[in-house]
Amino acid sequence: MFVKVCGLRTPETVDAAVEAGADAVGFVFAPGSVRLIGPADAAALIARVPDGVETVGVFRGQPIDEVLRLAREAGVATIQLHGDEPGDHFARAADAGFRTIRAISAARFTASGHAGDERLLIDATVPGSGATFAPADLPVPPTVDWLLAGGLRPDNVAALIAAFGPSGVDVSSGVESAPGVKDPALIRAFVAAARS
Repeated sequence: MFVKVCGLRTPETVDAAVEAGADAVGFVFAPGSVRLIGPADAAALIARVPDGVETVGVFRGQPIDEVLRLAREAGVATIQLHGDEPGDHFARAADAGFRTIRAISAARFTASGHAGDERLLIDATVPGSGATFAPADLPVPPTVDWLLAGGLRPDNVAALIAAFGPSGVDVSSGVESAPGVKDPALIRAFVAAARS
């Protein structure tokens, strides 16, 4: 089970995710997010991340030139785009040497429309809200590797993995003690529960 911990902003939480065995750590560059981090601060945190742990930059509705600039400055390996970004944004990211993840709500997912994506992250209707969605909201599972997101917490992730059968899971608000404030103990508990 691939586990991504997103929205990290401090050395303590990056270290907690890595030590717990997370496969990927995410950094949010989307303006307006309570988890926003600058590229220089992200680069300092990424320097702590060992080889073998994927580093992901999260963007929403930003021009692709800005996305590529921020991703290079931060040094992330993967670009995750939210919203209605066209396919050429993903192609440009791939051409620039980045892996890609398309994030989309369960309500907007159609298997036929996303067969060409490298990886998908399927979230609740309001991403970042901490709300879950039901398996009935995703009647046809993706045919590519996909991450389940939306309302995941240490106490529900194992059951939701069993219900949906994703390739991996992504958590952000579910390991926070307050909006935007990650809790190292919750990070450790989440990774352990996801792997159980």
